[in-house]
Amino acid sequence: MTFSIVARSADRRQLGVAIASSSPAVAARCSHAAAGVGAVASQNITDPSLGPAVLAALSRGATASAAVRQCLDATAFAEYRQLLVIAREGAPIVRTGTHALGTAASATGADAAAAGNLLADRSVPAAMIAAFEAASGHFGTRLLHALTAALVLGGEAGPIHSAGLLIVREVPWPIVDLRVDWAEDDPVAELNSAWAIYAPQIEDYVRRALDPAHAPDFDVPHGGSR
Repeated sequence: MTFSIVARSADRRQLGVAIASSSPAVAARCSHAAAGVGAVASQNITDPSLGPAVLAALSRGATASAAVRQCLDATAFAEYRQLLVIAREGAPIVRTGTHALGTAASATGADAAAAGNLLADRSVPAAMIAAFEAASGHFGTRLLHALTAALVLGGEAGPIHSAGLLIVREVPWPIVDLRVDWAEDDPVAELNSAWAIYAPQIEDYVRRALDPAHAPDFDVPHGGSR
């Protein structure tokens, strides 16, 4: 019912998740990331608490594989979960439980991991990794190329209704958190449309938070100005 990719940029500054599903609001429940720490997709029969738990383990110095092992060892339902994890350093990992739904598969690259369940084709995750690695431009653009590549191969076995893009950097909030929580037709296309509007403004929004005196003001006078 879900396919996703977790990844980091080549310079290790950015970490992110791109995800799509037949379920509503998939990104709200399954996407997790912390600046300078890592990114996690917690999916299949979802336990949203696993994302923060894995990130906490990574922040304490655990590798991605050790963090997954620690967190799943602490739950009675590990075999129902599919976890994708990438830390700021080290190899990414995917762990898929034996009770994963339908056709489940995964693939990893140097800076990304992709996986899904109830997939239309087992080659979907490998196609997502290939698309991410071949794409150029902004890190977010590369993540969205991966989602689009999944759809070309059929994506999930059923219709897709929600999608999301989450990216963190060296500030303590996501620089990108775009979600399509429900669409009857093509949430990935809607997500791409939102990205096209938001991407050119990312640095402006960061600057407004860090240095509002030098941030764009849309030619609107400040309070008290005439």
